[in-house]
Amino acid sequence: MKTIQLGTTDLQVSRLCLGCMTFGEPDRGKHAWTLPEESSRPLIQQALEAGINFFDTANSYSDGSSEEIVGRALKAFARRDEIVVATKVYFPMSNLSQGLSRKNILQSIDDSLNRLGMDYVDLLQIHRWDYETPLEETLEALNDVVKAGKARYIGASSMHANQFALALETQERHSWARFVSMQDQYNLIQREEENEMHPLCLDKNIAVLPWSPLARGKLTRPWGETTARSVSDEVSKTLYSATEENDAEIAKRVETIAADKGVSRAQVALAWLLHKPAVTAPIIGASRAQQLDDLVKAVDVELDSTDIAELESVYQPHPAVGFE
Repeated sequence: MKTIQLGTTDLQVSRLCLGCMTFGEPDRGKHAWTLPEESSRPLIQQALEAGINFFDTANSYSDGSSEEIVGRALKAFARRDEIVVATKVYFPMSNLSQGLSRKNILQSIDDSLNRLGMDYVDLLQIHRWDYETPLEETLEALNDVVKAGKARYIGASSMHANQFALALETQERHSWARFVSMQDQYNLIQREEENEMHPLCLDKNIAVLPWSPLARGKLTRPWGETTARSVSDEVSKTLYSATEENDAEIAKRVETIAADKGVSRAQVALAWLLHKPAVTAPIIGASRAQQLDDLVKAVDVELDSTDIAELESVYQPHPAVGFE
C-alpha cells in the first residue's frame, strides 16, 4: 500500500482510507445493512494487513456503534501510533442536538473518545456546515479541542467552497487550529468539486478525502443492477437520480477500460481518483473480504492520458448535491 502526507500535517496515510459506515449494529441507527461486530472485525483486520492505516468513522454512524466496533478492533489488531483515526461531529445523537455549537462539539469529542477507547483522534471533522451556530463559536471550540490534545487536527466536509474559504480565513485571523482536510463527494459521475473546491484545496495544501468515490456502487456493477443496500439507500436517490442518462454513459466507459486492462470497474474508478492531484485518499467501503481485496488493488492500476480523457469526455455539469 502506498502512503501520502495528509496535507500540511506530519501524518502519513494510506492512499485508500477505510470508511467505517459499514460497521455498526444493524438494530442501532438508520441502516439495517450495516455489519455487526463479529462480521466487521475480520474486515478491519484485513484492511490493516493490506497496509491501510487510515480509518474514517463518525459519531452518528449506527448510533455510535461504529465507533465502538472500530475502536475495539483497532485496539486488538494495531498499535495506536501505527494508525490514523478520523471521526465527525454534526448530526444529532440521543444526548446531542444537531449542529456545531460549543456544547455539542465538546460533548461529542468526549463521547467519541469514550466509544473508541482512545485518548485522542488524529482528525476531527465537521460533518456538515452549520447555518445556525456562529462560525466563530464553532471554530473556537474546535481549536480548544486541539489545544486539549483530544484531536491532533481538524477537518471539514461537504460545504460550498466560499464557506470553506471563509472558515480558513477566520481561523487564520484568530490564529486558531486550521482545517487540514476536506471530505467531499467526488467521483466520475459527480465532478463539480473540480470547479472551485479542489483549486482552493490545492492552493491551501488541504488534503481531499472523497466520499462516495464509487458513486454508491453505481460505477462497480452493470448499470441498473441493484443490491440490498442500493434498494434501501435513500441518500443515493438524492445524489444521482437526476442524471441517470449521462451517468450511464460514463459507467459504460468505465466498463470498457476495465475490460481492456483486465481489472475491475471499481479499480478503474478509484485509479482515476488517485491520478487527480487534489486527491489524497478516497474513502472506500467494503462489506466482504473479496470486495476489500479488489479495492486495495486499485493503487497499482495505471491510467494513461488517453484512458483519462475517455473516462472524462462525456461528463456534463451536474447539480451540486450532498451538502444536506
